[in-house]
Amino acid sequence: MNLPNKLTVSRIILTPLFMAVMLIDKIPYNYTVALILFIIASVTDFLDGKIARERKIVTVFGKFLDPVADKMLTTAALLGFMIILPTAALRIQMTVIAFITLFREFAIASVRLIAVSSKEKKVIPANIWGKLKTVSQMASIILGLFAYSVMEFVTLAEPLFTVIIYAFTVLSWIAAFFGVMSGAVYIMESKELIDSSK
Repeated sequence: MNLPNKLTVSRIILTPLFMAVMLIDKIPYNYTVALILFIIASVTDFLDGKIARERKIVTVFGKFLDPVADKMLTTAALLGFMIILPTAALRIQMTVIAFITLFREFAIASVRLIAVSSKEKKVIPANIWGKLKTVSQMASIILGLFAYSVMEFVTLAEPLFTVIIYAFTVLSWIAAFFGVMSGAVYIMESKELIDSSK
């Protein structure tokens, strides 16, 4: 296994650890630790693709697994925020965002399986909309975790904390929009491979 793929696998391994730390408030400074773990995992996402392209060691395994690892990490964070957000309205919004995200991920996973099972054995790489979705999603999650992390050290004025959390929510909606757009592009690019008669 090459280095980029090892980094991708490490992101998958970090995901359940990140989610556990995020949700177990008995762990000292759990939000700060969760923030650090998420940033480390996000950095591996940047590095695996960069190294693979620079060293010309892009593999089918990496193309398939990298977006899966991203989905695991970001979905874990969204599910965590569904629990910890301070108001019912925000938790409901995050539930809708998580539903949109998961619906999109299951749809794309199905299309990818059909594509890779076709005669062409086509592996569909991430498109620009998917990359925008991932970047905005990770940025929003870091922002949300940052707000909770700061609260572990100093008491933020409630209005400031609320502003940061609402900014996180808006960015999460933007990420959901990018996700829908990228999903539509994936399906359009693969429509010739989808044969419902088989």
